[in-house]
Amino acid sequence: MATMRRPLIAGNWKMNLDHLQAIAFTQKLGWALKDAKYIASDVEVALFPPFTDLRSLQTLINADSLPFELGAQDLSMHDDGAHTGDVSGGFLKALECSYVIVGHSERRADHHETDDTVAAKSVAARRHQLTPIVCVGETAEDLELHGASKVPVDQLTVVLNALSKDDDYVIAYEPVWAIGSGQAATADQANDVARALRETIASVHGPDKAEATRILYGGSVKAANIASFMAREHVDGALVGGASLDVSEFSSLIQFPKHVTLDS
Repeated sequence: MATMRRPLIAGNWKMNLDHLQAIAFTQKLGWALKDAKYIASDVEVALFPPFTDLRSLQTLINADSLPFELGAQDLSMHDDGAHTGDVSGGFLKALECSYVIVGHSERRADHHETDDTVAAKSVAARRHQLTPIVCVGETAEDLELHGASKVPVDQLTVVLNALSKDDDYVIAYEPVWAIGSGQAATADQANDVARALRETIASVHGPDKAEATRILYGGSVKAANIASFMAREHVDGALVGGASLDVSEFSSLIQFPKHVTLDS
């Protein structure tokens, strides 16, 4: 990655850890990083627990001055009203969330979210000063039919056309075939798609915005392979699933700068 873009490691806990487990985990992660002399200015860490954990972690992070940002795994495109089961961006902002994941492949598959839905949720996030982490990625079938970058680029274009170049956003490339499979994309594959995504941002929102925007890789990321991804020019961090649920593994992953020389 380029040194001008601060790396972001985002831990997506999915539907794991109740609020008591989340408190214990976050305390242990804080202790582990303190012992390892983690430098927050070198790597930003954001935690994405289930909705039911957010208030507990907000309180803990503030009380213990832990070096973590807080984020949610989804939000409603609506701000309030008769939308049973939805959670608005305003509610998340009141809990001091900085980020929200939109368009994760599991939301697209399980809840039939379309590109237009993801765009509307991204706009809703910005209405409440939340930074959306916009997930894009291809299935194994997409990869065979169209190659690696066409579907992610098409998905991203819909979102970018709904946002302004002045909006803050992060992009996460998550090849669906790699998520939870134990088989990650290669670092070169991830970098090639990230380059295509950056070129898409440049074409819609301009080269300055493209250069400033962080692009993450997600899909079977772990401590053993994070260094190879982070050594690539266009990969600025990781959206981490299973590995973010193990204190030792996640702590080691966050400390990747000890093993990587970043491109300038």
